[in-house]
This record gives sequence, C-alpha cells and structure tokens, in this order.
Amino acid sequence: MNFNYYIPTRIVFGKGSLKELKNYNLPGKKALIVTTNGTSVVKYGYLKTVTDQLDDLGIEHHLFNKILPNPIKEHVDEGGEYCKENGIDFVIGLGGGSAIDASKAIAIMATNPGDYWDYVGGGSGKGMPVPNDPLPIVAITTTAGTGTEADPWTVTTKVDTNEKIGFGYDKTFPVLAIVDPEIMVSVPKHLTAYQGFDALFHSSEGYLNTTSYVMSDMYALKAIELIGKSLAKAVAEGTDIDARGDVALANTLAGMVESTSGCTSEHSIAHAISAFHSNFEHGAALIAISKEYYTHMASNPVCEERMITMAKALGKCDATCAMDFVSALVELQVACGVDNIEMSSYGMKKEELNQYVVNARDTMGGLYTVDPFEVTDKAVLEILEKSYK
Repeated sequence: MNFNYYIPTRIVFGKGSLKELKNYNLPGKKALIVTTNGTSVVKYGYLKTVTDQLDDLGIEHHLFNKILPNPIKEHVDEGGEYCKENGIDFVIGLGGGSAIDASKAIAIMATNPGDYWDYVGGGSGKGMPVPNDPLPIVAITTTAGTGTEADPWTVTTKVDTNEKIGFGYDKTFPVLAIVDPEIMVSVPKHLTAYQGFDALFHSSEGYLNTTSYVMSDMYALKAIELIGKSLAKAVAEGTDIDARGDVALANTLAGMVESTSGCTSEHSIAHAISAFHSNFEHGAALIAISKEYYTHMASNPVCEERMITMAKALGKCDATCAMDFVSALVELQVACGVDNIEMSSYGMKKEELNQYVVNARDTMGGLYTVDPFEVTDKAVLEILEKSYK
C-alpha cells in the first residue's frame, strides 16, 4: 500500500465557527473579500460578521463582489489586477463554490503576469507553468456543494469560446477553511438539493475513478453515506441543523475526494452544458444526466462491485447489483424533488446535443482518461439523448 497524501488546509468545522475566524492567524494585513454579485451574504449578515472580525484584528479589507454563478475569466483577471494595484496580502472567498473558486483564480493572477488562460490546461488554454506562488486563500463556505474549501480546484468559464475548465495545483489549496452549518440554513430548497448532489457526484466519481485509493475511498463512502442519510431532510426542513451538519461534512469530505482522487467524464459533460448555458446550475446539470450516466457505468462489469458498495452507502442495504445504485440515486432525487429537471427549459435543443459532446472532450478531456472504462463520444451522445426532456 503506497500513496502520496497532501491536504494542507486547516478546516474549522461546526455550528458558530464563522464567528471564530478572528481566533486564527490570518496571512496578512490587507484582504480582498471575494463574493458573488448576489445579495445573500449581505442580507443574512455573513459579510458583516467577517468584516467586523477583520476590523477587530486591524486587517484592512476590500470587497470584490462581481462573481457570477459560473465565474468568468474577465472577472478573474480584473480581480487579480485589483490585488496588484491595492497591495492585497491575501484573498477571502466568502460564499458558495463560485466565490471560493474565483478567489483561488484571483489569488493566482494577483501575483502573476499575463492572462489567466495562459495557465489553464485544456481547450485553448496555454498550460504554462505558474511562475509565482499565489496569494494565500481563506475559504468561508456558505453552501454545501463543491467542497472547494478542501481542494485546490477552481472552475472558470471563457465566455467567448464557451470553455468551462477546471484548474488548480498544490499552491491553490486554501490555508484556512471555515465550514459553519448554521449559515447554510438560508439556502433555498432547490439549491440545497443541487449542491448536495454535486457533493454526491464528486464522491461517486472519485470512488469509480481509476486514481482512487484507500484515502479517497474512505472520504467518498462516508460522504455518500451522509448524503443518503440527511440530504432529503436538509431539503425538506432547512433549519434542521443536524441534517445541515451532515450535508456540510459530506461536502467537505467530497472536497477531500477531489484532492485525493477526482472527477470522471460526468463532470466534463455537465461543465460543457453550463459553458453554453450559464443559467443551468451545475448541480442541476449533473442531476439531469446522472440516471443515464450511471446506468451506462452499470453496464460494464468493471463497475459492479464499487457501485454495489456505493448503493449500500447511499442507504440501499440489500444492494446486489450495480443498478441498485441507480435506483437509490433516483429515489433520493425523488425525495428531494429534483427528479424531473428539463434540459429544454434552460434553452438546450435536442438537435444540438452533439455540441456538448464535442465541447466536453475538447475542454476537459483529461477526465475521460480516469473513467473506469472508455466512455466514447457515441455513449455520451446517447446519455444526453436519453436524459433530454
């Protein structure tokens, strides 16, 4: 048994932990707080809770609140330039996956020349090495979906070419992550479900991934178990702090899966969809294709044992075949009220499905190389066709 394990993030987890930010050594005296262009962090007082603590510590803070639900390259470059012009020492990502992902990308551009796409691999990215270390990153997650507080990855869209590509390396792990289930009670039902399934698929993909090993397996199965146990409860009753805690922990564990194993082609396909349709929530896109994607996985005997194990973790204790995972997955989607997502309602057209097939391979084709067996473009098109409503 040989492996190389590296997750350097200090994770502060638990109810009320947002108020503990001031108790930890923050990496500088001038911070850029990165949030989305939404209103929730202000409306619910999370931004003020952060800035009050920074004020108490004598840390100057600036706000960059332009990030879109699918972060775009233009804002990353703009945020990086702002850091350079204002002598920012570290970046705080406050919000969901979009804000934290963007904070990592901005931290890279704060210390490096050129264009962000110079460093991105895949698609039209140049894949150049990053010459200078990024600024330190503090992640404060207000949602339970991407696990980005515990991994180095950031996903950014290049709008003019419809490319949505992940990037990251050892230096983009957050130095500190705050995970407070109490501040997640304000997340609406449908977003709670979308985000929870994103965490589930980070875990299921990581478990089926050819790079999986003992550490990623441990995190993946526990995350799947917690989601199966509590996601429907968190959706039905958002103030159930125990259910919120379970889903928040599953999310962070799923981030650790991302740090030790990784995603498969399911994420490539979903990213291709939202690259063309920025209004299609990432978790919703994943849910929309998931039944047919995992049915395809179940068609190959190489996945049989692991899918049975995942089915049992998800709550189907009597599972005996790979399709039992698909059944458990659909049952959970029904319980969460997200079993009937219509691609057509987001502007997708059945006659144009092949463009997502091509885009998925061209932009994030690397994820196909870690699938448990070869997933062909023909198979991806069939998955999309069967998923289309």
